[in-house]
Amino acid sequence: MLQDYSKYSELNRVPVIDVPITGTNMSDCIDFLAEHINNLHGEYICVSNAHTSVMAHDDPSYWACQAESLMSVPDGKPLSVVGRKTVDSMDRVTGPDLMREIFEISSQYGWSHYFYGNEQKNLDALKQTLLRDYPNLNIAGMEPSVFRSLSEIEKAELSNRIADSGADFAWIALGAPRQEVLMHELKGGPQPLMIGVGGAFNVLAGVVPEAPIWMQNLSLEWLYRLIQEPKRLFKRYLVTNTKFLFYQFTGAKRKEGK
Repeated sequence: MLQDYSKYSELNRVPVIDVPITGTNMSDCIDFLAEHINNLHGEYICVSNAHTSVMAHDDPSYWACQAESLMSVPDGKPLSVVGRKTVDSMDRVTGPDLMREIFEISSQYGWSHYFYGNEQKNLDALKQTLLRDYPNLNIAGMEPSVFRSLSEIEKAELSNRIADSGADFAWIALGAPRQEVLMHELKGGPQPLMIGVGGAFNVLAGVVPEAPIWMQNLSLEWLYRLIQEPKRLFKRYLVTNTKFLFYQFTGAKRKEGK
């Protein structure tokens, strides 16, 4: 039965540009999931960064997707830096690292995993890498995205397929804002805990290179990604980073829904 963990989320939420981000770190997040995973069916976790926070600041409906999650963990370094002023233990919980940490202990707890999103060829590469790095990992299912909006019937069928697989975790990789919107729509369904991890499938599969640790520590992961895909990401990062800094330093309040 779905339980109410809103108290946990509310007590640990930190406003970052007026978006409620969970004041947690990797160790605390893993400990919480290990203790409660059997009771988290129908819940979801957002892996949040500056880009998703700016979108949530500007769009009330997307803000609700972030605010009504079980947790919205600080993937982006700027979020943990701002949040640490309120919760001094707050630190980054990146999508790829969260997956690695959970996969490392999955055989210990008997956890299984469902992967939804991306293309079949990249899922094949991901499966090969995961079974090499985590030989005992229980993969309950893998399913590529259809790269379009799902009908209500298709959403219900997806939820049931994931639930019927017996998975303990459902990793959703559609990119923002699609994955958060979908998880919000499926909240309360029969499927296990959903975690939106964006491009993490490609990172773990080796399809996309990961930024060096020193760049991540200096909040320069965006620059590394920009160098990799300048045409696609230039406008996004120019607008997002500028807005994030403006909202943070001016204390601009988010847009309210009507």
